[in-house]
Amino acid sequence: MTMSPSVPAPDRLPPARFALDRWTWREIVHLLVNLPMAIVGFVYAILVVAVGVGLSVTAIGLPVLVSGLRGARWLGRLERGRARSLLGVRIEEPSPLARGRREEGFFPWLWSGLKDPVGWRSLLYAFIRLPWGVLTFTVTLVALIVLWPVLPFIARGLTAADRAMVRGLLSRSDELERRIAELESDRGVVVDTAAADLRRIERDLHDGAQARLVALAMGLGLAKEKLTGDPEAAARMVEEAHGEVKVALQELRDLARGIHPAVLTDRGLDAALSAISSRCTVPVSVSVDLPARPAEAIEGIAYFTVSELLQNVSKHSGARSASVEVWRVADRLLIQVTDDGSGGARLDGGTGMAGLAERLGAVDGLFVLDSPVGGPTAVTAELPWRDRAPAAGRVA
Repeated sequence: MTMSPSVPAPDRLPPARFALDRWTWREIVHLLVNLPMAIVGFVYAILVVAVGVGLSVTAIGLPVLVSGLRGARWLGRLERGRARSLLGVRIEEPSPLARGRREEGFFPWLWSGLKDPVGWRSLLYAFIRLPWGVLTFTVTLVALIVLWPVLPFIARGLTAADRAMVRGLLSRSDELERRIAELESDRGVVVDTAAADLRRIERDLHDGAQARLVALAMGLGLAKEKLTGDPEAAARMVEEAHGEVKVALQELRDLARGIHPAVLTDRGLDAALSAISSRCTVPVSVSVDLPARPAEAIEGIAYFTVSELLQNVSKHSGARSASVEVWRVADRLLIQVTDDGSGGARLDGGTGMAGLAERLGAVDGLFVLDSPVGGPTAVTAELPWRDRAPAAGRVA
């Protein structure tokens, strides 16, 4: 996460010195505001715990406590914003509570709120801040009057403790929370990718096969009208329509191959990758060493990853040869595509590499690009291995 241009990272703050510069004044303001914020937070924490726990023997006690924990999240967000603007502390926001819990029922919503670690840590932060707020307010106010020459050093030391508290209690708690945030981001990538693919299919159908079939229907209609009056002209129009049918069928086959090629379904990665390699403009050697076929979704992602990489080789690399290797290591499927072209490929170079990296990341995969200027280029993709589900038996 990038820092705001006006607020440097904590480890890049200018060193404390005897002069009261603008960063020192920001730290002083933060320390003086600690007391009113601590009073508000402490009163809120006491009320939430006292009312929620005290009424827990009734039907409204636990819902009140859950609502208080959700409000504590808002207080934590406010404190993170204050630390960000005055102390230069920029930490990632904790993962939000899952939406739609009320639709699942009252008790799932209640349980998810009670076990919310972010809410409890925000409540703990508000509870323990009162003595610290009194201390920092008193020390800073006294130093402003009688110890102002060393006030920058006092302010830097006190705000260092504030930074540690914010990072320790108001940041993401553990690896699981970070993983949840990553999965939520990946879900958005998957949804956007699926929507883009649907728009592409709709566009191809509308501009290609559909337009050709409409023209074909009109041509056959005209041929039907001429069938009795001018049989020769009708025969020529039927012949032209026959040619249009062949072209439309080929376009539909190409579109179906872009959705999911039949050779991949019938014969697996080895044959499918050999087929797309034969259409590449440079010679491509293919090596697939798999003990079994992976799950259909993983197999499809691997196929389209290699397909797009080979298209880049054809269009942008200037290579004389390329190679595709696919193998399995433990529970991962590895793909490596190399070429002896001019290199210089980048994830932000407009060749679709960034989109590939996002798609692989959305399924817990990895994408590594090594393309020095002058070549060669090596792209390594890694996907999770999942065993293929057994085919359902057919009824004779």
